[in-house]
Amino acid sequence: MKKVSVIIVGGGGRGTIYAQLLREISAKAEVVAVAEPRDFFRNRIAQMHGVPAENSVSDWRELAARPKFADAVIIATQDRMHLEPALAFAEKKYHILLEKPLATDLSGCRELAAAAEHHDIVFSVCHVLRYTEFTRKLKSLIAAGEIGKILSVQHLEPVGHWRFAHSFVRGSWRREEESSSVLLSKSTHDLDWIRYIVDAAPKRVSSFGSLIFFKKENRPANAAARCLDCAIEAECPYSAPRFYLERIRSGDTGAYVESVTGTPTEECLIENLRTGPYGRCVFACDNDVADHQVVNVEFENGATAAFTLAGCSKYGDRRVTIFGSLGEIYGDGERLSVFSYLTGTTREIDVPAPEVADRHGGGDFNLLNEFINAVRTGDRSGIVSGAEISLETHALAFAAELSRKEHRVVEMKDFL
Repeated sequence: MKKVSVIIVGGGGRGTIYAQLLREISAKAEVVAVAEPRDFFRNRIAQMHGVPAENSVSDWRELAARPKFADAVIIATQDRMHLEPALAFAEKKYHILLEKPLATDLSGCRELAAAAEHHDIVFSVCHVLRYTEFTRKLKSLIAAGEIGKILSVQHLEPVGHWRFAHSFVRGSWRREEESSSVLLSKSTHDLDWIRYIVDAAPKRVSSFGSLIFFKKENRPANAAARCLDCAIEAECPYSAPRFYLERIRSGDTGAYVESVTGTPTEECLIENLRTGPYGRCVFACDNDVADHQVVNVEFENGATAAFTLAGCSKYGDRRVTIFGSLGEIYGDGERLSVFSYLTGTTREIDVPAPEVADRHGGGDFNLLNEFINAVRTGDRSGIVSGAEISLETHALAFAAELSRKEHRVVEMKDFL
C-alpha cells in the first residue's frame, strides 16, 4: 500500500508538531509540500522531510491552484485563516486534518461541515483530547458501568499564568477581532471533550466571565511599558525577560521562544523583547479577551456540566470529576481514581503510556495516526472528531459566548 502524501499549510507550533510526528509513521505517510510565510518555520519543515524547493512556498494558494498532487492536507494556520484554505482544498477533494477552530463564526463552521460532506472527504478536526490514552481509558470505564449513569461533570482547565500571558495577553490570541474569543481558541477542546464524555447533545448553556486583571488600570504606578525598562521587573511574576531568557539560556528554544524570535539566539530574543509584542508589560497591551470564564451546560439526557477556564493559575493538567449514580471518577490527565458508593472504597486506575509521547498524552499522535489510517484504508471508524460533531461543539462555544455577553441562558435549539 502506497504512502499517504501530505501537504502542511501553516508551519508554526502546531504545524511543526504534526510534521515531527509524521516522521514516526514514515512508512505510512510523507510530507510532499509545505506552505508557510515565515522562512524559518517553512524551511525547517522542508528540510525535515526533504520537500522539493518548488513545493516549499510562502502562500498556500499557490499549492491549491495546482491540479491535485497529494492525498491530504494538514491545515494549522492562525484561527481566522482556517476557513479559506479548508474550503479550497476540500473543493479539490483533498482529505483534511484541520486545527481547531473550524472557523471563527458559526456560518463559516456550517459552510465547512457542508463542504466536507458534499465532497465526501476524510475530515478530522484536531480535538486531540478525544484521542488521549487518558480519555480512551476513561471512556472504557464509563462504558463498563463503573459509575452508573453520569449525572454531572466538573472540569477545570488551568491554563497557567505564564501561558495565558504569552498567548492571550501579549500574543496572537489576545484580541477577539484578530483571532477569536478565548473560549473558542483555547477551550473548544474542553467543551468538545465534555460532550464526548457525557455522550449527549447540549440543550442549554449559560456562561460568565470577563477581562478583570490584565488591564491598564491594574498597572503599578512605577511600572514601565516594557519589561526591559521596568524598575520592578524582578518583582513581577509576569516578567518577560525572566520567562524567555531562562528558557533560551537553558537550551529550551521551543514554541514559547520561537513565538518571540524565529532565530533562536539570545541576542535576537532580547531585541524582540525590546521592540516586539512579547516584551510589553502585561498591563500595557491591547488585549481584550476574557482572562477567566465559567460555562454551565445542560444536556439532552439531563446531565449537567460546569467548566472553568482559569487564566491566572498554576499550569497543570486538566482536572475532572465525573459524578455518576453508582460512583464517581476523578482524573488529572495522568491518573484515574474510581470511588464506589456501595463499598466506600477508591480504586486507582493506571493510564496506559502513549505509543508516542507528545504534549497531549498521546492525543496528537493518535489523532494524526487515525487520520492517516483513514485516508490510507478508507476506514473512517477511528476518527471521532468529524465535521458534524465538531460543528455541534463549536456551536456550543458560540452559544456560551452569546450567553456571557448578553447575560442570559441560551437554548441550543434557538441558537442553531
